[in-house]
Amino acid sequence: MASINISIKKEAYDFLSRLKTENKSFSDVILELKENNYEKGSAKSLLRFAGVLKDVDWSEREKQMKKLRDDFDKRIEETTNYMRKSRK
Repeated sequence: MASINISIKKEAYDFLSRLKTENKSFSDVILELKENNYEKGSAKSLLRFAGVLKDVDWSEREKQMKKLRDDFDKRIEETTNYMRKSRK
C-alpha cells in the first residue's frame, strides 16, 4: 500500500478524528465517506430526501408564503413611491 502525506485544515482533521475508531484508519474513514456519498443528482442520492416533507402543513406554508409575498409587494410599492417623491 502506498503512503502519501496530505495537508488538511484542523477542522477537517477534527471531523475525521471524531469518525475514526480504534479499528479504522483515516483512510478507512475517508473511503467510507466516499462510499456513502452518492453521485450528485443521481436517483440514489435523491432518495435520501424521500419523505422529508411528509409532516409539512402545506396550508400553513401557503399562508406564510402569501404573507411574505404581500409584505414584499408592499415594500416595493413604498420604495417606488419614495423614489418618485424624491425625484420631484
